[in-house]
Amino acid sequence: MSRIGRLPIKIEEGVSVSFENGIVTVKGKLGTLTQAIENEHIKVKVEDGMVHVTRDNEIKSTKAAHGLYRALIANMMTGVTQGFKKGLVIAGVGYKAQMKGKDIVLNVGYSHPVNVEAPEGITFECPSITEITVKGISKELVGQTAANIKAIRKPEPYHGYGIHYSDETILRKEGKTNGK
Repeated sequence: MSRIGRLPIKIEEGVSVSFENGIVTVKGKLGTLTQAIENEHIKVKVEDGMVHVTRDNEIKSTKAAHGLYRALIANMMTGVTQGFKKGLVIAGVGYKAQMKGKDIVLNVGYSHPVNVEAPEGITFECPSITEITVKGISKELVGQTAANIKAIRKPEPYHGYGIHYSDETILRKEGKTNGK
């Protein structure tokens, strides 16, 4: 049995979990998340304050989906109770970010400012002009939104200019040398 998939998920206080017609619904203080279980061999049972994910057979694809769906449900639990956040840092001369309502306007070396709209369920914060925090209850949506912002200006290896995650280390290259 899958090491990840066999672990039960404890239901936190104030969270309700239901599994009907192949859809897991998790409701908590921060919102509601749903996940469709697309593999018919994966079963979800909610009993005694725990969520158990089981599988019917030992086929390789079913074994892989077993751990996947358990991890997705665990992330949904964390999302509706605590939420997720991802930090981004802007590095470069004259590069900055500023809030404009719910959206962010980035000045990152282009001839025009870049406007980034917040998707449904995502909030942005700018603690300083060189930092952005992406917050939300869906781990997938927070990560994808942060990746989309980073893709606007990827960090370059010589000076480190660009947008990178706050916990990411930029590998720097040595510049040109003047002969031997």
